[in-house]
Amino acid sequence: MAFDGPKRTDFKYVGTRPNRPDGFDKVTGRAKFGADATAPGMLHAAIVRSPHAHAKILSIDTSKAEALKGVKAVVTRADFSTSQTGENWNILENIMAGEKALYDGHAICAIAATTALAARDAVRLVEVEYEVLPHVTDVDKAMADDAPVIRAGAADASVPEGLHPNVVRYHESGHGDVEKGFAEADLIVEDSFLTEATHQGYIEPHACLAQLGSDGKGEVWCCTQGHFNVQKVCAALLDLETSQLRVTASEIGGGFGGKTAVFIEPVALALSRKANRPVKLVMSRAEVFRATGPTSSTSMNVKIGMRRDGKITAAQGTFRLQGGAFPGAPAEMTAMCAFAPYALENVHQVGYDVMSNRPKQAAYRAPGSPMAAFAVESVIDELCKKLELDPIDVRLMNASKEGTKASYGPKFDRIGLVETLEAAKAHPHYSAPLKEGQGRGISCGFWFNHGGETAVSLALSEDGTAAISVGTPDIGGSRASMALMAAEELGIPYENIRTTIADTATLGYNEISHGSRVTYASGLATIKAARDAVDKLCTRAAAKWGIDRDAVVWEDGCAKPSGHNAGDFDPLPLAEITKDMGATGGPIVGHFEATPEGAGVSFATHIVDSEVDPETGQTKVIRYTVVQDAGKAIHPTYVEGQYQGGAAQGIGWALNEEYIYGEDGRLQNPLFLDYRIPVASDLPMIDTVIVEVPNPGHPHGVRGVGETSICPPLAAIANSVSNAAGVRLRQLPMSPPRILEALERQANGG
Repeated sequence: MAFDGPKRTDFKYVGTRPNRPDGFDKVTGRAKFGADATAPGMLHAAIVRSPHAHAKILSIDTSKAEALKGVKAVVTRADFSTSQTGENWNILENIMAGEKALYDGHAICAIAATTALAARDAVRLVEVEYEVLPHVTDVDKAMADDAPVIRAGAADASVPEGLHPNVVRYHESGHGDVEKGFAEADLIVEDSFLTEATHQGYIEPHACLAQLGSDGKGEVWCCTQGHFNVQKVCAALLDLETSQLRVTASEIGGGFGGKTAVFIEPVALALSRKANRPVKLVMSRAEVFRATGPTSSTSMNVKIGMRRDGKITAAQGTFRLQGGAFPGAPAEMTAMCAFAPYALENVHQVGYDVMSNRPKQAAYRAPGSPMAAFAVESVIDELCKKLELDPIDVRLMNASKEGTKASYGPKFDRIGLVETLEAAKAHPHYSAPLKEGQGRGISCGFWFNHGGETAVSLALSEDGTAAISVGTPDIGGSRASMALMAAEELGIPYENIRTTIADTATLGYNEISHGSRVTYASGLATIKAARDAVDKLCTRAAAKWGIDRDAVVWEDGCAKPSGHNAGDFDPLPLAEITKDMGATGGPIVGHFEATPEGAGVSFATHIVDSEVDPETGQTKVIRYTVVQDAGKAIHPTYVEGQYQGGAAQGIGWALNEEYIYGEDGRLQNPLFLDYRIPVASDLPMIDTVIVEVPNPGHPHGVRGVGETSICPPLAAIANSVSNAAGVRLRQLPMSPPRILEALERQANGG
């Protein structure tokens, strides 16, 4: 469904900055997160995890654990459905190992006991016999001829013949003749780049409370970005009727894509079914790092040709991503995002999804796009330096515009990349002087955005207030945005509207809160539900006045005659209509259910200044500016927060964060002490510029903002650090040892 209804351009509530509706609960501790749930008779669960990166499971002896006082249930793979195929099989294999442990931290069995301490003690009593197998954790090594095969037959039909069985999906796209384009170039730069896997770094670990009776009826309370997906997956893995399982989303202490996946809820349900008691399961931080989904690590090659005037004549990229021991690395999205900011006549991109002995990867804000931008924008920066061209002018010359044929196929509708580049060039940051040892970096970034299945209900109360029920967990301020959009349509104050995240028994299916879809899709549905309610309000007013419905319009929260010919009636406010609705036809509720398809792509341009100490390799980001097209900023404060959050996470990804695996295939840094995310003292003040080029696919012009904000940082910071250090950095994170190594290599003529 593409939106084709009336669009608003004048706003009373949209674009304002009211207080967030969940603010009081959050600051007072009243908000309930995943681990806050309790139930009478509740048991506590713990999971036995593999200490090996790759091993056959020869036997599991739980007898000693079961004999421990307080232990009430033990589950293994045998306690789950045996009929799963496709992605459900992958999810099941990930949450509870079958014949083999496929990565360090892979779940082997789970135990429920009367206390958390008893459950942890019981875990240590489980005896598992393994046959250790060869492992591989590096994406390039996983594609080598001598790499151990993780799972034969996992590749789909897209994979060309002759590739290693660990290559499980293949993507190729582009247009034009790249060889012809390279022949027309005055300068060609070709380079290779590496990025390590990073974790989303959410503060709240995964947690759930589950209850499942012998009658097949169950309840789950969990921290998730998609409780309808939790319901669907759990029902499948436990052979339940979907409608008999009710899932409620708690408040969420960070997700960033990492809580779109299912890791523990089916395990808690299986234990509950066996013990016939509620079971609570909360991951430790080490478990979060070892056994939930980080982003992919990558190995990339990019080649770009450019004329002396800055015109790009051809671009080619190869992107290899490992997604852990399962298919699913976003190789196709990495390839498609790579050159999307540029109008190219000759472009070709290839993506490889490669399995390795690591955890099953999960989304992390625009999955795949930040890595692609790092490689492509680094090469463009190098071309600009060699040709002595302004990096923003070059990007403006080549920028995608409305009507541009995207590198991955379709033509763009109205987009705002040029506007972000122009705003960046006009910003004082871009012309500010730099000191010795400092460097400036520029990067563009792109994300598709997404619609997805969405349902919303809007109920009016007799006192003229409204309640909105949405099915998308609030991970970025969506409750405020929904209330603002509804207020705009109904013509009543923002404070008179409450938005609630409904459980799975209340609304139709809602896709996960991901892909920057919520403000767009749930917002569109909220607007349409409000307009449905307005139509019913106008119908009631028409009946009261004895005129046709078509003769009534809605303005400023009131029903009014459409003109003098319709009759001479005073405006009828919403509250005047709703106070009598029981006697005039019953409750007034607006609904909307659809799969919106006009999400509209999004672009951003970032400017970064950094300084590098050549003696220690230490890097400090000293200034950061985000310029991004929001389409229409519904709540500008939330939008700015998304911009700043993407930049902050990008700083960590570019400079510090990485998964470090030892020769034994075990994760060496599964705690925040060793996996260091940026803290306040590591970050500069992050300036933001909101560009608004309305998305024609949304009634208020909205584009998603949460994903795009993390696309440019890796490249912008890499360009800044490379310019400050005087040497090109091609591997992330750019830690002090890597910077010193690059400086030493350059000094030795390397």
